[in-house]
Amino acid sequence: MNRLESGALYVVATPIGHLSDITLRALEVLKSVDCIAAEDTRHTKKLLSFHGLSNSLLAFHEHNETRVAAALLDRCEAGGSVALVSDAGTPLVSDPGQNVIEKAHERGVRVIPIPGCCAALAALSVAGLPVERFVFEGFLPARPARRKKRLQSLSEETRVMIFYEAVHRMPQFLDELIASLGGYRLACVARELTKQFETITRLPLVELKAYFGLHPDQLRGEFVVLVEGLKSSLEKEVAVVSSDVVLRCLLGEMSPSKAAAMAAKITGEKKNKLYAKAIQMQSSS
Repeated sequence: MNRLESGALYVVATPIGHLSDITLRALEVLKSVDCIAAEDTRHTKKLLSFHGLSNSLLAFHEHNETRVAAALLDRCEAGGSVALVSDAGTPLVSDPGQNVIEKAHERGVRVIPIPGCCAALAALSVAGLPVERFVFEGFLPARPARRKKRLQSLSEETRVMIFYEAVHRMPQFLDELIASLGGYRLACVARELTKQFETITRLPLVELKAYFGLHPDQLRGEFVVLVEGLKSSLEKEVAVVSSDVVLRCLLGEMSPSKAAAMAAKITGEKKNKLYAKAIQMQSSS
């Protein structure tokens, strides 16, 4: 690798799970800079130790970003080199760092990207959805009214939408997606990417809701959720087929009454109608 530039701020992508997923250039930068500004110094210390590295670490997170940013840029202006890392993936992508990057440009400090892992792009690469155009939404607002407003604003979006979601909100989030975007959009949930228990689940939203209802053990870890954009094929007749698929899936695990009740919640169709359909499916199987 070429010698580090003096007076530069390096924005370094780090692994999202598997600690080997880091570039040789990133390792050289982390080894050679004067200081590493880390979202969680304990987390970054583990990464450095895994690769046999050590360096000076400075905590840099959402609670001290404004104050610490000035000190980092002072160091760069004095001829030092600083690396900015988040806990996982590419800094600033749903992580701290916006303030220091803006100030760096304003103060004429050179900002150098060291590319690598990004959970959104990793999930997009395996989702089996159109990748030519997409929109990254990250984490939705925490407040219900703001979440609903954001999702409603996306109801006519034609590009693939990429979301991050916390594990404790996943069941609610799937309900919100179904209510705002319709239950028959094809979606993909990428869970625990690059980690030991990584799973990629690709189904229409209503079937994803049923899947996680039947497999609560899968509601663990970190999630990237991708949803296809609005298409003209999302019509009522698709809903009929999808409700049949949901019922068949549920009938393998529960009684017709319980299957109809859960399918009604998932699809929005009437429970009585679904119960009759469930009885018919069961008798013909």
